[in-house]
Amino acid sequence: MLIRSCFLAFLSLLSIGGLALVESRAADVFLETERSEFQKIPIWVMGFGDGKAGANADKPIGVQMANILKADLTRSQVFEVVDEPMPPLEFSHSHCQGAEPLIKAKESGAPVSTWGRIGRKNGKLVMEACAYDGGNENLALGKRYVGEPITLRLLRRMIHRWADELVSHYTGDPGIARTKIIYVSQDARGNRDLYVMDYDGFGPKRVTADRRLSLMPAWSPDQRSVVYTTYRGNNQEIVQLHLASGAKKTLVRGHSLNITPAFSPNGKLMAFASATEGNSDIYTLDLTTQERVKLTFDSSADLSPTWSPNGREIAFTSDRGGRPQIYVMSADGSNVRRLTFEGDYNAAPAWSPRGDWIVYVCQLPELGFKLCRITPDGQKRVVITSGPNTEIDDSPSWAPDGRHLVFSSTRGGTSHIYMVNMDGTGLERLTSGGRHHSSPSWSP
Repeated sequence: MLIRSCFLAFLSLLSIGGLALVESRAADVFLETERSEFQKIPIWVMGFGDGKAGANADKPIGVQMANILKADLTRSQVFEVVDEPMPPLEFSHSHCQGAEPLIKAKESGAPVSTWGRIGRKNGKLVMEACAYDGGNENLALGKRYVGEPITLRLLRRMIHRWADELVSHYTGDPGIARTKIIYVSQDARGNRDLYVMDYDGFGPKRVTADRRLSLMPAWSPDQRSVVYTTYRGNNQEIVQLHLASGAKKTLVRGHSLNITPAFSPNGKLMAFASATEGNSDIYTLDLTTQERVKLTFDSSADLSPTWSPNGREIAFTSDRGGRPQIYVMSADGSNVRRLTFEGDYNAAPAWSPRGDWIVYVCQLPELGFKLCRITPDGQKRVVITSGPNTEIDDSPSWAPDGRHLVFSSTRGGTSHIYMVNMDGTGLERLTSGGRHHSSPSWSP
């Protein structure tokens, strides 16, 4: 990979100085995509000074850093990156707050400009970044990041952090550039294990090697662990995996079908589907006391629970009406109401972190299995994805900002993981290689 080789060469050269539902009512259907909720902020990414990494080098590290930042800012949906050239920037003495870049930022007329520099000091990677707000005619933000060991992953983390700082500064909400996605990947031998990658698809890392199927992962609210379904013989267990230590704990023993686990927002309960009593019902498990509570008692198959952000309701899939549809109930199993009515197949719901939408897999005439979203009151429904009916979109999961989705799709003939904005724009494939990638879950 070009960026990796350039990064290593750059570090060998560089050294810089100091830095510091109700039932009878159908939803209105909107087949068109929606516009963004707010106007994007134009931002000029001026570039990053990289000391002795020559400006004549093929994609010097400063240019690559700027490109990563541009991609982060574009994905955020908060900013619109201004298509302006990046001037040569040198910060040998003036740090990122020097007069030269500030003058360029003021002269540009861009509402927001950002720039920085990268280097090393005392064996540590150092990155400085600044932003100028044309409306205030002053430096809006300045940060200095120091870390070790000096790796490409650390550099990318610093850039992602700066992107998140900019998003937070202008919206008050945390950015998503440092979030992770866990998913299932099948290798050439047919093994299906869990992998974790950065939100943009970088650095996939295998986190299970059980020599048996690992399926349907879901993050804990504190991001320290995931729960997933694995097989023991012909039965399915639900296991919790602590990512840092690799320690595993079986939460639900494999005496029957046990699938689709989901943590409550406070992390104290886990909802899941189990066929312990014959057909699949929704249960909760108290993760402290191990008390199990059955929430649904219908003779149909109930599965795929997803919690509302306040923990008061659970949406789930059920075929109690004859075909799979989305239902909502109170977290204690009361007040069950049907949410979806359009189409013969609606399944795999995921509640938005903002609480305003539930995304799910919908079967559409002419289009086949695609993604739709519906308001929790059932009054508005929007089709998100499109494409030939031979392409199946599945397993949607929300980003923590409630503006992005990750899902699996057979676009191109092989199942891969994709990111898309909630309005259907910005489709981007995140995985490559392998035989099959599915069941993504976006970290909190």
